[in-house]
Amino acid sequence: MTTRKTTDETGVVALLLAAGGGRRLGGRPKALLRHRERPLVEHAVRVLREGGCTRVHVVLGAQSDDVRAQAELTGCVLVDNPDWEQGMGSSLRAGLESLAGTDARAALVSLVDQPGIGPAAVARVLSAYTGEESLVSAAYDGVRGHPVLFGAAHWAGIAATATGDRGARAYLRDHAPALTLVECGDVARPFDIDTEADLVHLE
Repeated sequence: MTTRKTTDETGVVALLLAAGGGRRLGGRPKALLRHRERPLVEHAVRVLREGGCTRVHVVLGAQSDDVRAQAELTGCVLVDNPDWEQGMGSSLRAGLESLAGTDARAALVSLVDQPGIGPAAVARVLSAYTGEESLVSAAYDGVRGHPVLFGAAHWAGIAATATGDRGARAYLRDHAPALTLVECGDVARPFDIDTEADLVHLE
């Protein structure tokens, strides 16, 4: 029997992107949507921790003061993204910048608005980590999704290309031969909470 290493031992830090303002949700920040009677950001942090991430950085943007006041995020590093309105790319850059000067060797990135992705998918992606050259993504029926894991060797390249709402899409496309896909379609559902109709997925 093998013992799963914690992210304290491996140097992997989770980055939860939770800055979105919910424009198509009437301006309700996604972090504060209610799921199981608590803010959605709390659920997302719990998923990361249960999946094996002991260190979690949460990138905040829209109504960040309200998120800090309403959500229980003890033990997380809270990162403010003043440019959150520019899209997910700015939040990814802010998250990676928050790791500068730490002992982090990789970042596991997840999105606050995907409650169908649970600890099992996080654990699978973490298990594929091999070091600072790692480039790993969950896949759903062979299609790349979240969470994704970026070894530190890739951070500068990702930050340079993360613009608008594309995040790391361009970088991953350009480095497809180096990308390890980990199938998670049997343990997670990668839907997004983007519109009023999507709120049916929240409990």
